[in-house]
Amino acid sequence: MDMETNYEIASTADFIHSQNFTRAALQFPDNLLKDSTRIVRALRAKLRSIRDSDGEHNGDSKDVGLFIMADTTYGSCCVDEVGASRINADCVIHYGHTCLSPTSKLPAFFVFGKASISISKCVENLSKHALTSAKRILVLYGLEYAYAIPHIREALREASTYCVSGTNLEINFSSVICTVINPSEDHKSIHGRAGGCTANESFDKVAGTRYTIGGLNWNIPEGHKMEDYLLFWIGSDNSAFANVVLTFNGCEIVRYDATEDCLVTDVSQQLRILKRRYYLVEKAKDANIIGILVGTLGVAGYLNMIHQMKELITRAGKKAYTLVMGRPNPAKLANFPECDVFINVSCAQTALLDSKEFYSPVITPFEAMLAFNRGSQWTGAYVMEFRDLISYFPAEVRDQSEEARFSFIKGGYVEDFDQPETVNGEEDKEGALALANATEKALKLCDGNLNSVIKGTAKSGAEFYLGRSYHGLEINGDSSPEPFMIGRSGKASGYEDEKSKQES
Repeated sequence: MDMETNYEIASTADFIHSQNFTRAALQFPDNLLKDSTRIVRALRAKLRSIRDSDGEHNGDSKDVGLFIMADTTYGSCCVDEVGASRINADCVIHYGHTCLSPTSKLPAFFVFGKASISISKCVENLSKHALTSAKRILVLYGLEYAYAIPHIREALREASTYCVSGTNLEINFSSVICTVINPSEDHKSIHGRAGGCTANESFDKVAGTRYTIGGLNWNIPEGHKMEDYLLFWIGSDNSAFANVVLTFNGCEIVRYDATEDCLVTDVSQQLRILKRRYYLVEKAKDANIIGILVGTLGVAGYLNMIHQMKELITRAGKKAYTLVMGRPNPAKLANFPECDVFINVSCAQTALLDSKEFYSPVITPFEAMLAFNRGSQWTGAYVMEFRDLISYFPAEVRDQSEEARFSFIKGGYVEDFDQPETVNGEEDKEGALALANATEKALKLCDGNLNSVIKGTAKSGAEFYLGRSYHGLEINGDSSPEPFMIGRSGKASGYEDEKSKQES
C-alpha cells in the first residue's frame, strides 16, 4: 500500500484547506516518526495542488505551516493540545493508534493508518465461530483495521455465513464514531466514518442500548444484554483490547491476531488483572494521603473529574494533593513518598497503569470511587470513560458514615475520620484555614518522637515530613552561619600549602 493511501494525504489536505487552517500540528507516535518528513512533503505538495486548482495561488500567498510533534506530553493516543498550543496551531492531525477521546480546545483530524490483514483468513476464523458458537457475535477491532471492515463484511456475505441457516445466529459489526472531532460542538462532533468504514445499518437502526468504547459504537436491541454476545476482537493485545476485556469482563471474548494470523481464545491473563485491581481498591481504602495525577490536559472533562476526585477524597476524611508531571514513571512518583496511593486521571486507555514497580500503587478514578465512597460494592463492572463515571456514581453522593470500617489489609477496624475542629463554635470548612490547622497540628510533633510517624499513618504531607529522619540542612541554636574554612589555592600541580611545606 503506497504512502499517500496509507496516511490519507488527500483527505487530510482537504480537511486543512476546507477549514482554512494556517498552522497544523502533526502528531506522530514514536513508531511513525520515520515517515514524518515524507508525510509532510507529500501533504505540502497536495495543499499547493489544491490551492492552485482553486485559483488561489499568487505571489503573496503563504504555505500552510506544518509542524511535526514528537515525544507527546502525555499518552500518544490522546491529542496533545499542550504541545500544539506551543506553536499556536489551530488544528491537530493525529497519526496512528488513538483512543478518540474528545478534545477540549482544538479540532482534530485522525489518521488511523491501514495495518495489513488477510481478509480471507479473518473471514475463515470468524465463520468458524459463527457456526460453532451458540451466541450472537459482535465484531470489535483496532482502528487501524477499520478500512478493512467493509471488505470483511462483503466476504462474509459471499460466504453465506452472515446468518447461519436454521439458527438465529448473527454477526454484527461495530462502527467507528468519527474521524474528526470539533470541541466547539459540545465534544460530540461526528463528521464521518473512518477509512470508508460504514456502520452496520440494520444494526444501527435497532432501538436499544448504545455502547461506546475506544472510538467504536454499536447498538444492543431491547431485551438483549452484552453477555449474550461473543466479542470477536480483530487486532493486537494492546491497551485498547485490555480496555474491552475489563469493561466487558462478563462476555466471552476471542481475539484474531492479524499480524501472527492466529486466533487467541484464552484471555484469562487479561481477566486476571481484575483480581489485582480489586486488591488495589482495598489498599486504597487504608490510604490517608492521596496524590491526584493529572494524566491529560486535552481530554474533555478532565478538569471536572479532578474536582470530583478532590471532593470525594475530602468527604472520605483524607488529604489530597494534585500533581502535574507529564507521563508518570516510578522515578517521578518516588519524589512523593508521603502519598499512600495515586489516582491517574487520564484517558481510558492510559489510566490503567501496572504499578508493581511503583513505590505506591496507582489506581483509576473508578477504583477511587469504589474505595472512597463508603458502602460501595464492586459488582464486577468496570468503568473507564469520564462520561460513564458520572452516570455510574451520581454527583450527589450520600454523606459518608463516620463509623469505623473493617480493613481487609490491616485485618481490623480503622477510623478514617478525625474529630472535627471548631473555630468560634463553627466547623472549619475554609480550605486555607484547614491547611493552616493541619500544618500547626503536624508541627506539634516536633516535641514528641519524630520516628513515630511512618508511611501509612501520616494525615498530611507536613506530618509525614516531620516523621522523616532527614529534614535537609538545619541550623540548630544560634541562627548565625557557621565559621567557614578557606580551602586550597593555587594550581593542581602545586597548591600554595604544598609549596610552603617544600620550602620549609
